[in-house]
Amino acid sequence: MSLNCFSYVHGLPCIERIVCSVDETPEAIPTTIRGTIPEWITGNFLRNGPGKFEIGNNKFNHWFDGMALLHQFKIAAGQVTYKSRFLGSDCYMANNEHRRIVVSEFGTVAMPDPCKNFFQRFLSRFEMPGSSDNDNVSFVTYKGDYYVSTETNFMHKVDPETLETKEKVNWRKFIAVNGATAHPHTDPDGTTYNMGNSYTAKGAFYNIIRVPSTKMSENLKETLEGATVVCSIPSLDKTRPSYYHSFAMSKNYIVFIEQPIKIDLLKIVTGKLTGKGIKDAVYWNPELETIFHLINKQTGMLNSVKYYAKAMSTFHQINAWEEDGFLVMDICAADDGKAINNYLIQNMRKSGEALDEVYNTMCRVFPRRFVLPLSVNSKTPYKQNLNTRHDSSATAIRIAMDKVFCTHENLHSEELHKYGGLEFPQINYAKYNTKPYRYFYGCGFRHLVGDTLIKMDLEGHKMKVWEHPGLYPSEPVFVPSPDATEEDDGVILSVVITPNKDKSTFLLILDAKTFDELGRAEVPVNIPYGFHGTFYSSYLQKTFTESK
Repeated sequence: MSLNCFSYVHGLPCIERIVCSVDETPEAIPTTIRGTIPEWITGNFLRNGPGKFEIGNNKFNHWFDGMALLHQFKIAAGQVTYKSRFLGSDCYMANNEHRRIVVSEFGTVAMPDPCKNFFQRFLSRFEMPGSSDNDNVSFVTYKGDYYVSTETNFMHKVDPETLETKEKVNWRKFIAVNGATAHPHTDPDGTTYNMGNSYTAKGAFYNIIRVPSTKMSENLKETLEGATVVCSIPSLDKTRPSYYHSFAMSKNYIVFIEQPIKIDLLKIVTGKLTGKGIKDAVYWNPELETIFHLINKQTGMLNSVKYYAKAMSTFHQINAWEEDGFLVMDICAADDGKAINNYLIQNMRKSGEALDEVYNTMCRVFPRRFVLPLSVNSKTPYKQNLNTRHDSSATAIRIAMDKVFCTHENLHSEELHKYGGLEFPQINYAKYNTKPYRYFYGCGFRHLVGDTLIKMDLEGHKMKVWEHPGLYPSEPVFVPSPDATEEDDGVILSVVITPNKDKSTFLLILDAKTFDELGRAEVPVNIPYGFHGTFYSSYLQKTFTESK
């Protein structure tokens, strides 16, 4: 096995309290400030993730199944308050009402109602599984409104000030898709792009979705009105589409990555009958190649040229842009795609050698760059590297009429191996998304969750690291300073979890340029490790609009 894929550790500390249920804190409470919170930071840092892992005597099986808990860190005048609320989803309400799990999740199958007779329970196993509305992955915005999202067809509109659940939104009411990712991309004019699957008699399709900005649709009352499918891509295998968590976007293109993490639709349809969850329908097929599909954002045309790479998995992309006739795409990727099924709650609560074994069977994730030539035509030569960028070791070789095989270059030095690779990448999105950039930030993974914060400098692949034993930082979010003149002028926000110390979670603020700690806001409640978040302030919205 290559060093880039696996590394072996021993003596990992137990982190079981990272996946323990907590109570919500619906009224804002003060935090204790250590150090200094820059007074120019004014806004709400919003986070999303699972916060309840059992209902009555029923327990969820997978980390992704926990009931969505929304968090708000309100920052103003150097002070921070904290509040949290459980998302008022239908599944949360129904589970609480019946005091058991009544809606199936990614890794947990809801059992038939014990109050029904045997015949009724038997028949219920033949019902089609419904989609959960447990939106526990991220906060997203469409036309200025805040939503929480997962990967089903449901989102919830949320008040970012109170965290109250306002409205349940079904993508199917507006376009023919069976779900959408929790990672849309937004152009400077407010137009938002996303992806979602649809399932028809002809098989599975991957759909590129466009939602117009507020300015483009002032007469449209509902947020998703005006949404359109600009392109539909048939799955290579009609009944086994690829799983994808996100996609890449440049100024003119959407890049969909059809990876060898597959979903067996038959297993999902028969899940109630077999007692198997969606998790059991997701599998890794290392015999397949990875395919990059390019879609023109303006015309919706799918590029006839397909770009291939060896089998790999990717959950998060870093950035993509067009330059000198190439599309440069930076992603976090691994040589194996089995990790998604390793995050069972029972695995995350293990200790000793059993915990080490779980971690050591997981492939590490590293930042990689692919360079895709955009002008491939009848005159393009075969069997030679089309990547002529002088500073790049990535390759792109034409091997058939409409087929280019690509290899990546690493965006890191050997030093990153010591930190277990990198995930949850973030950039200065408002100014540098779809443009050449220099810095990105992420979590190092020497455990099942992030245990360090890392700043990567693409000039020389230099690193800066924040780390403290026993502390587990979440996804770093970059916030630019109001008078920023350089790409890394600003701060990094991250919620740091302390599983071995009670009620000592804190919001960490780092100087993005030096990576020195500026301050922390200690929260007197326990918070589970979450997934994704966002920061909003009026000046940031203005910055994003002016960056076009």
